[in-house]
Amino acid sequence: MGKVWPNAVALALVPVFLFPVYWMFSTSFKPSSEILTETPTFVFTPTFEHYGTATGVDMFWTYVQNSLTVTIGAVLLALFVALAASFAIVRMRFRGRKGLVLAVMMAQMAPWEVMVIVMYLIARDAEMLNNIGFLTLIYFVMVLPFTIWTLRGFIAAVPKELEEAALIDGCSRTQAFFRVIFPLLAPGLMSTSLFGFITAWNEFAMVLVLNKESEAYTLPLWLTQFQSAFGNDWGATMAASSLFAVPVLLLFLFLQRRAVGGLSAGAVKG
Repeated sequence: MGKVWPNAVALALVPVFLFPVYWMFSTSFKPSSEILTETPTFVFTPTFEHYGTATGVDMFWTYVQNSLTVTIGAVLLALFVALAASFAIVRMRFRGRKGLVLAVMMAQMAPWEVMVIVMYLIARDAEMLNNIGFLTLIYFVMVLPFTIWTLRGFIAAVPKELEEAALIDGCSRTQAFFRVIFPLLAPGLMSTSLFGFITAWNEFAMVLVLNKESEAYTLPLWLTQFQSAFGNDWGATMAASSLFAVPVLLLFLFLQRRAVGGLSAGAVKG
């Protein structure tokens, strides 16, 4: 019975969490006449009309490109810097090492929404408003602390003797890192990449304040403007919401086994 009731509770909660997602996707395929009805319809003839409306909005593909640019750019930069930083924290001894770890933890706990005004003033003074590159740097800083903290646990879990053996065999420290340590970090890289992708992909407050010109919009900002422009066209609104959710869902389904294990392992190792 100790194993039955947790599984029963989980099975009971699954429909609660999945139903809104199902309703969003199903509404995006419903004919307009079957969306606003007193009796919900679960069996209908699907239509792609609403997706045509959503993707037919001016500059839609520009918004997709902007979102992919800032998200992928922030994740790659965070992985590159975090690999070096976490390796230094784990393998090297230097003055201020514990203070650096504490600073990383504090940065991870800080609510970034309170930094919106400061970021706006910096961007304004540097003439970087409506700039995709500056937005990428902000997202990079947002996801960096978690990436460092998680990868630190994975690097600490790799036996130091493996690296020392590679050094004895003639590898430099850089070669030992990429040939011995780096291949063992796949779960950690996947979990941190997934977290960074979701954080940057969904971020709304920064882009709302910093990017006022339509050419610099990302998809979260486009989604709010889309609903304002099309009013009560709930089919098109749900289609737009589905398009926004699909990349994250696909990425999670692709990485979910390693990512979930990586998050758990990174939280307890080291």
